[in-house]
Amino acid sequence: MTQPDPAARPDQATRNAAPSRGGLPEGGFAPLVPELDVRDLAASLRFWCGLLGFTVAYDRPAAGFAYLERERAQVMICQINGEWLTGPLEPPFGRGINLQIACSSLDPIVDALGAAGWPLFRPVAEKWYRTGEGRMGGSRELLVQDPDGYLLRFAQSLGERAV
Repeated sequence: MTQPDPAARPDQATRNAAPSRGGLPEGGFAPLVPELDVRDLAASLRFWCGLLGFTVAYDRPAAGFAYLERERAQVMICQINGEWLTGPLEPPFGRGINLQIACSSLDPIVDALGAAGWPLFRPVAEKWYRTGEGRMGGSRELLVQDPDGYLLRFAQSLGERAV
């Protein structure tokens, strides 16, 4: 994959000051918000917003940037611009990480992905994890990769139970 030519891209200050639409995320900024480099911002927005149910809190279209939210989950997506590259980007992006995103219901996501013919990385499954001495937390989960290969794990809580 060809990396952006640093001489051909606007500097970070110009991108940061680009005109913006929208406003702050509902409830303010989360303490941890991943920013994902993407190859095609429009394709990523169709996936994240159209299929996964995220909305754009705010964006800077000229900078190829959007700040997304769904329920209390937040993520930033940015067209590759070379600013944060620590090495070559090769699909699938995000190797070695999965982003767990809590949701109140998996059903709308499952339905939208199915209608779009989008493949699941792993089908919906019930999982239980030890969460301390004598307790387990449960979730109904699905794993899916976004257009750039980032692995997303949506989790609907099933509550807790004793071991």
